[in-house]
Amino acid sequence: MTLKIHQDHSRFKQIVRGKIKANLRKYVQKGEMLGKKGKDAISIPIPFIDIPRFKYGHKEQGGVGQGEGEVGQQLGPGAVEPGDGHQAGQGEGDHALEVDVTLEELAQILGEELQLPRIERRQSERIVTQKVKYTGVNTTGPESLRHFKRTFKQALKRQIATGTYDPKMPVIIPTREDRRYRSYKLQELPDTNAVIIYMMDVSGSMGDEQKEIVRIESFWLDTWLKHQYKGLESRYIIHDAVAREVDRDTFFHTRESGGTMISSAYKLCREIIQADYPKSAWNIYPFHFSDGDNWSADDTRQCIEMLRNDILPQVNQFAYGQVESPYGSGQFIKDLREAVGDTNNVSLSEIADKDAIYASIKDFLGKGR
Repeated sequence: MTLKIHQDHSRFKQIVRGKIKANLRKYVQKGEMLGKKGKDAISIPIPFIDIPRFKYGHKEQGGVGQGEGEVGQQLGPGAVEPGDGHQAGQGEGDHALEVDVTLEELAQILGEELQLPRIERRQSERIVTQKVKYTGVNTTGPESLRHFKRTFKQALKRQIATGTYDPKMPVIIPTREDRRYRSYKLQELPDTNAVIIYMMDVSGSMGDEQKEIVRIESFWLDTWLKHQYKGLESRYIIHDAVAREVDRDTFFHTRESGGTMISSAYKLCREIIQADYPKSAWNIYPFHFSDGDNWSADDTRQCIEMLRNDILPQVNQFAYGQVESPYGSGQFIKDLREAVGDTNNVSLSEIADKDAIYASIKDFLGKGR
């Protein structure tokens, strides 16, 4: 019986997986389900799965087995229940079933559907980290590892055993022999770390719709890169004429006005990489989103200079996504395409609307860098 249940459960999971794959483009374009994201899983509404079952026919109908019949008489449905099509009916409507899918499984489905290659990690990123694992309690050890709870329990046992414990005056005084210490050993674990540095233009021309596109796309980028690396950190930079680092919530909900100097974001990105993420130990992915309307040609030249000299030599891939806005000129991606478009670790993508997110993910992740 247990084996049969496992078989049925496995088959049900395969059906759900097929439904998600068939509707993946729709899920990518819509951001509603991102609000139902947990730490390791996400709830996805899928079309109702109609499991085969017997259904009763209409009442008071004749037929073979219920009275006289003739050869060739059709075993069709009986009389239709009274009523017209304008009244409230009794029939079933369309239903959606919400299923929990792990982010790991969602990443696998994304990779299969978009035919994404596995990321080729840099040779130098394979490092070994040491982690402390507490394995027991000893009678000796450094004072910094003294286990106070176990020490007082040992002292209580001793005082009860020697008859020196008074319940009316429950004073417990540990001696040197009562002291207990945590013991540990070091474990060497292979580690593969990666960091995404998100940058976004939050000037007045980037409206809520543009930020929603960035929010949806960043979810799928996160999901895929977490599937590729054991440890993934995320940093967030917003900019208009100046740049500053913020948390994730502020990143997606800040709206400011004023000009746009993209070089301010690239300077901060460069500082973060130099301070916290040496190339020898980290896989680095800067993603920048803007409507492509920079302050001046001089500022664009600064951006290109920083990319060539400081950022591109340090990172696995630099990605720029230009989100279409009615106010943006769209010039920046043209300048990047001309200056660094042929560079091996640069990916550029134009995102006209939510329908374009699907193809944009392929632009960013399709080269396996």
